[in-house]
Amino acid sequence: MSATRGSIYRAFSRGVFYLLVGLLLVYTIFPFYWAINTSLTPASQLFGEKIQYWPANATLENYQTVFIQRPFARNLLNSLVVAGLTVLFSLLIGSMSAYALGRFRFSAKRFVLYAVLAVSMFPQIAVLPGLFTLVREPIFGFKMYNTPWALIFSYLIFTLPFTIWVLTSFVREIPAELEEAALVDGATTGQTLRYVLLPVMAPGLVTTGLLAFINAWNEYLFALTFTLTDKARTVPVAVTSFGGASAYESPWTVIMAASVIVTVPLIVLVLLFQNRIVAGLTAGAVKG
Repeated sequence: MSATRGSIYRAFSRGVFYLLVGLLLVYTIFPFYWAINTSLTPASQLFGEKIQYWPANATLENYQTVFIQRPFARNLLNSLVVAGLTVLFSLLIGSMSAYALGRFRFSAKRFVLYAVLAVSMFPQIAVLPGLFTLVREPIFGFKMYNTPWALIFSYLIFTLPFTIWVLTSFVREIPAELEEAALVDGATTGQTLRYVLLPVMAPGLVTTGLLAFINAWNEYLFALTFTLTDKARTVPVAVTSFGGASAYESPWTVIMAASVIVTVPLIVLVLLFQNRIVAGLTAGAVKG
């Protein structure tokens, strides 16, 4: 009798588990599905009386309008350049800083770590006025305002502390014997970092790099403030700048088409690197 109750309990628990997983999948996937559905719907049929879970007359006209109405291809290139260079600088500076903080001993080490953590907690709006003043002023004769460099410079304020903090924890878990063996073989500190530690840090680098890329790709406030022309803007600002036939009309089908185009690269990146992301996030969680 107890065995029967146990099997019923396990079946019930499994059913509840799969039900919760199904609800979670619907909750996370349905908005993206509805964006695709809206992007394929003709504008004249969007506000029909009957809800259509798939458009009767699906069309790609909205995707064509995205690239005709605005310089969206240029906006995509701007986002790619800004996010890519932000990740490159974050990983380059962050890996060297993490190596120093994770391996070397110095008196201000704890203070530096807490300072890095504190910087990452500042809200964007708190640092926006100071950054705006700094970006508008020429530095060494070069003005960053309305250029990708203004966004790269401002994004590093938030991506770099996160990268340093995560990679520092990752470096601490790497066995010191690897460095000692490299030093015995005559490798310098730079060579040890480049040829020994960086390959081992690959999961952490991929995780922090991808999260930094997503943050830079989706950032809106700085992109809106530090760019002036359509050709200099990134995709989040470009998506919000689509206008309708009048000032009181919002072209939702075109906006959804642009949103799908912007979201697909992030989904592809996450699917390609999902194993390394999990490995990077769980590294050091269990100390063996």
